[in-house]
Amino acid sequence: MSFFKKFFTKEKKEDLDKGLEKTKTNIFSQISKAVAGKAKVDEEFLDELEQILISADVGLDTTIKIIERLEEKVAEDKYLNTSELNSILRDVIVTILDENNTDDLEDFTFPQDNLPHILLVVGVNGVGKTTTIGKIAHQYKKRGKKVVLGAGDTFRAAAVEQLGIWADRAEVDFYSKGMNTDPAAVAYETVQYAMNNDHDVAIIDTAGRLHTKKHLMKELTKIKNSIDKKMPGAPHEVLLVLDATTGQNAIEQANHFTAATDVTALALTKVDGSAKGGVILGISDQFKIPIKYIGVGEGMDHLQVFNRMAFVESLFE
Repeated sequence: MSFFKKFFTKEKKEDLDKGLEKTKTNIFSQISKAVAGKAKVDEEFLDELEQILISADVGLDTTIKIIERLEEKVAEDKYLNTSELNSILRDVIVTILDENNTDDLEDFTFPQDNLPHILLVVGVNGVGKTTTIGKIAHQYKKRGKKVVLGAGDTFRAAAVEQLGIWADRAEVDFYSKGMNTDPAAVAYETVQYAMNNDHDVAIIDTAGRLHTKKHLMKELTKIKNSIDKKMPGAPHEVLLVLDATTGQNAIEQANHFTAATDVTALALTKVDGSAKGGVILGISDQFKIPIKYIGVGEGMDHLQVFNRMAFVESLFE
């Protein structure tokens, strides 16, 4: 029985397949052309494969790792056809994803301890951070959880209003102190509000910090300390949102954010809008931080939990 038949609805499978379509076409159509007319894995083919993977934004280090492992697997038998090569590549990619700390999630999971569960969301402007917050809230609401969104992005024009719109759309509570207020104070009071009103989860937005601005990154520490002061041990999760369409720039952002704060999970948005979904492999390999969500469309239900088995099966199907 395939993973999809066991855990995914037909609609979820179709959404994931569609979301990965551009990446699949980009990688495998080129591989098929590179394989055509060849009878063995030679240096010329490996050079072509390296360029294909890099063009899909797998990243140089991860690409080299894939090439080296592919060479090991075909060392004894140099014969090659497309089906065999895809099977070998599938095994190599599964191994790389297995080395990440990502759990194979089957659905949106919810901690039962330390309620309210505090989720702090970080990322630069334009990656889909606020939209991701709204979609996570929607999923928790569907599962009967009481949710509040905290408007900690107090500097970007209309950011507070935008989050409020998502709160209305997801039918969850909303806490705000308005524009140009102290983000750390908003975070502290959101946690206090959640504790006083028996919320299951509080999701706190932060400013879309430019990862090159060190003083803005330092504010993340201030926000975390403020949350911890109100509820020791919180935030329980720090989710970094990255835009898959930006490719290697997403990896650069991850470098800066992981250096600035204790990122515990990743969300990759706009996977459906890019032929560079290979960045999922590069990020997974380089950071060993769990990928928790991927965005495969614009709809409220188009944010999916990331599952390695489902990802690989859809990519190679």
